[in-house]
Amino acid sequence: MFIRLISAAGTGFFYVKKKSSKKVMEKLEFRKYDPRVNRHVLFTEAKMK
Repeated sequence: MFIRLISAAGTGFFYVKKKSSKKVMEKLEFRKYDPRVNRHVLFTEAKMK
């Protein structure tokens, strides 16, 4: 299952990550680099469109 990690900075930048639906049921959150604001920000899970 693929998910989209959307930037909390509101830039529209996202990462795509593979998630095993059997292991983790809660929403994923990562602190990753957003090149549009040149800093690390929180990325939260959203469904792929």
